[in-house]
Amino acid sequence: MLRRALPLLAVLAMPDLLLAQDAPAPSAEMFTINNLWMMIATGLVFIMHLGFATLEAGLTQAKNTVNVLFKNTIIPSLGLLTYALIGFNLMYPGDAWIAGKFLGFSGLGIVPSGPEAMTSAYNFGYTYWTDFLFQAMFAATCATIVSGAVAERVKLGSFIIFSAIFVAFVYPVAGSWQWGGGFLKEMGFYDFAGSTIVHAIGGWAALAGIMLLGPRLGKYSAKGTRPILGHSMPLAVIGTFMLWLGWFGFNGGSVLSADPALVSLTLVTTCLAGAAGSIGAMVTSWITNKKPDLSMVLNGILAGLVSITAGADQMGPLDAVLIGAIAGILVVFAVGLFDKLKLDDPVGALSVHLVNGVWGTLAVGLFGAKAGLDQLKIQGIGVLAVGAFSFVAAYVIFFLLRATIGIRVSAAEELEGLDLGEHGYPAYPYFTPANDVAALGSVGLGAPVVFEHGSELIPAPARSAVTA
Repeated sequence: MLRRALPLLAVLAMPDLLLAQDAPAPSAEMFTINNLWMMIATGLVFIMHLGFATLEAGLTQAKNTVNVLFKNTIIPSLGLLTYALIGFNLMYPGDAWIAGKFLGFSGLGIVPSGPEAMTSAYNFGYTYWTDFLFQAMFAATCATIVSGAVAERVKLGSFIIFSAIFVAFVYPVAGSWQWGGGFLKEMGFYDFAGSTIVHAIGGWAALAGIMLLGPRLGKYSAKGTRPILGHSMPLAVIGTFMLWLGWFGFNGGSVLSADPALVSLTLVTTCLAGAAGSIGAMVTSWITNKKPDLSMVLNGILAGLVSITAGADQMGPLDAVLIGAIAGILVVFAVGLFDKLKLDDPVGALSVHLVNGVWGTLAVGLFGAKAGLDQLKIQGIGVLAVGAFSFVAAYVIFFLLRATIGIRVSAAEELEGLDLGEHGYPAYPYFTPANDVAALGSVGLGAPVVFEHGSELIPAPARSAVTA
């Protein structure tokens, strides 16, 4: 197997200039196939928003479900519109650079240059419209990472404003440094599908939001950390597998054509890393917590997928397994570390997207066709540059929002639940989920049971229908 992989890896190791040499235009049939695959990949990335929505809803409390789903519904709409208005041309300015290769802008709106934008004269693999839509899906995905990290206490209006600004300006500028041909690209930085450019950018923004928001009420005390369990592991599992499916388009589409060798290699390394991440997280959590933790396994899958994203087209199968397994281990320890630092992250977004976005980017310099000390240094520079810019920009936006309209709901609204406070109705109007009941198993029948939104007397028949 290794012997058969060597010729392909040798090609991947060649300088980018070799791949940039003039190639004959594809036939009309081949161009159609390429563009069709890119549109399918775009649809798969779009499906990831459903994955993020169900995962985040499952890992948070039932009283906040409508709020979580609302945010994850509005983000793709905001992302598409802001990216069409300004983001796309900030991220891909062409020759319209304003300040070196740090900032460029080719104008408002999305306007094809002419009929050739619908042919292979624009790109070997896709039309102008396909190019925009595929990239817009990535932009919207970046903001969803922040949503989960600030869940259960952020003001909806403030979060919407933050997301619009972040997707319109911050993400495209940082992305232009690599994918738009900016200074990181010229330096030799490599991020195939966005371990840094999508996931770590979202992770750095999430960190800024968590720091300025503070933890959820009751999460940390002098006695230590109190777990606030999510209300639906079935939703979390569904969301994780929807995201894994979406990664077929996220990484497979980033080949930017239907090249059979590269697409198939990319999908294999992507899946192997995700699988290895789940095993790494399972073993680590089982050893450290003495019991297997499903939520850790789910985050291990996502950590493996995030970590391989920077170099999915550069790795062999063994490289992918090692990168994913290390990611699965890292995500478990990162969750514990952030809790010790009192950085409250309801869904583990920092551990999955920030920590393993950084790890996956650095792994390009350690494994695969580009491995080497020089490449590792370049990867480190890219991580630091993008991280500093993204964190500072997100911190400033959140800080200004906090100083003006506020970013956190009131204590009463947080305890009652954002579904009622922000939206006026619950997701589950006909029953009270068990995780909204405090110490249910320690009280007697007919005794007052303290809910997170108040106190209620539960008679014996009703009490017997509620499970812990």
